[in-house]
Amino acid sequence: MIFTGRRFPTTRLRRNRRRSFLRELVQEVRLSCSDLVQPIFIMEGNNKEEAIKSMPGVSRLSVDLAVEKVAHLNQLKIPAVGLFPAIGQEKKTADGLEAINPNGLIQNAVKKIKDSVPDIGIITDIALDPYTSHGHDGILGEDGEILNDKTVEILQEQSLSLARAGADILAPSDMMDGRIGKIRAILDKNGYENVNLLSYAAKYASTFYGPFRDAIGSGTSLGRSDKKTYQMDPSNSNEALWEVALDLEEGADMVMIKPGLPYLDILKRVKETYSVPTFAYQVSGEYLMLKNLYPEEPELEREVIVESLLCFKRAGADAIFSYFSERVAEWLKNPN
Repeated sequence: MIFTGRRFPTTRLRRNRRRSFLRELVQEVRLSCSDLVQPIFIMEGNNKEEAIKSMPGVSRLSVDLAVEKVAHLNQLKIPAVGLFPAIGQEKKTADGLEAINPNGLIQNAVKKIKDSVPDIGIITDIALDPYTSHGHDGILGEDGEILNDKTVEILQEQSLSLARAGADILAPSDMMDGRIGKIRAILDKNGYENVNLLSYAAKYASTFYGPFRDAIGSGTSLGRSDKKTYQMDPSNSNEALWEVALDLEEGADMVMIKPGLPYLDILKRVKETYSVPTFAYQVSGEYLMLKNLYPEEPELEREVIVESLLCFKRAGADAIFSYFSERVAEWLKNPN
């Protein structure tokens, strides 16, 4: 804390809050459309939209409708979208090999979005949980243990497949050890050295993910299992710095903190320690809480959503994944 030696009544901090123009002049952080990333859930089929019961207001979209959605987001000046698959149960296997299908759901979505909306950035999730019959992010051994290195081999192929499809940023969210370096190596070897890596470097084993798992269809497969052997312990803070340091050394271009609001302390520590592009994810459980806070009072709902995103900016986030991104961009475009 900076002590100036000045006291009331000489110093009156309320003077700077007295009028709206004064508050705008001294505002320390600002929220803009360029801070936002809109996650989109992609489903199979054509002209299909399916509401996600556990995430009111959010739907799975077939690729053609996702293209229309992205075109609208581009008009709102949202710089990037994150794509997440919801494939049929019949395509899920123990090894999750549908993830590397060059004609898979997300690969085709990337191609069609790039053809129609070339200016928007496409971020694709790198993980196996949407594709595995057991709902885990990795390959299981006979004893049920996640096989780290075998999983990384498939993640490499998934990354290469999505880079070939045209993804701009690959976002490994699996939390396997060493995957950033391995993915960077295979991308560079195949001429994709300009594809960015956004590492989910500090991803916690959180119960805030429940609605998301419903959205991609991994919740039922996972059952009562958990991901505590690879996602981080919510009690740990120093470990997050260790994870981030390793991923940066392996070639990550930016890092993700997930979940968001419950982990603002981690976001702040990472940003202040490394001064690298640092993203945060306002996850599905956070969305649901905020969505249910003022269901009948749209003005209060708007205020609490914007306030929550300003918290991310204040803590140091350069970009925010939020299911509210489209609505917030519309509010910013038409503030009245």
